[in-house]
Amino acid sequence: MAKKTSLKAATRARTGSGRLNQMRREGWLPSVIYGRGTENKNLKVDAKSFAEVIAHSSSENIIVNLEIDGEGTRLAFLQAIQHDPLSGAAVHADFLAIDEKTEITAHIPAHLNGEAPGVKAGGVIEQYVHAIEITCLPDDLPETIELDISKLQLGDSLHLGDISYPKGVRPTHAAEVVVVHIGRAGGAADAEAATA
Repeated sequence: MAKKTSLKAATRARTGSGRLNQMRREGWLPSVIYGRGTENKNLKVDAKSFAEVIAHSSSENIIVNLEIDGEGTRLAFLQAIQHDPLSGAAVHADFLAIDEKTEITAHIPAHLNGEAPGVKAGGVIEQYVHAIEITCLPDDLPETIELDISKLQLGDSLHLGDISYPKGVRPTHAAEVVVVHIGRAGGAADAEAATA
């Protein structure tokens, strides 16, 4: 399950882009928290700590304990990060206020495990889905979804419905969505040309 991490935060006044840029120069990441049971609140979190949390996480879907200066700790789900288009650095973060009973939707990285017999037979792995959208309670949030491909022969596919999900986790998309396929090397067009 995903680890909960703590981030220090402070409230901030609603400000214009000039003030937000100054805040960033001072080492803060402008943020907002919203959700059921809480009013929308403008925050700022320590940019360096935030960057470290993201760097050590397998995805940007994380649960944090926001330690808001003077207001105590709030459990929150990192809903979205806005990035600078040139540097890629985070420039804003949206947090969803949650509790242990709030269902969340997250995109979790899909990791392939095992060696597919179809690859040994000359096939290639075609992974169509690299992050699986799931719904679960905060305590059930996995860091990754592990996909066992050790039984896939040439021409076989692994669908969302074939995957064993951790307890309490369910995919949001249809069971027949193809996640991984073992295709022929060189593609279908080459295969057709060879048989013509």
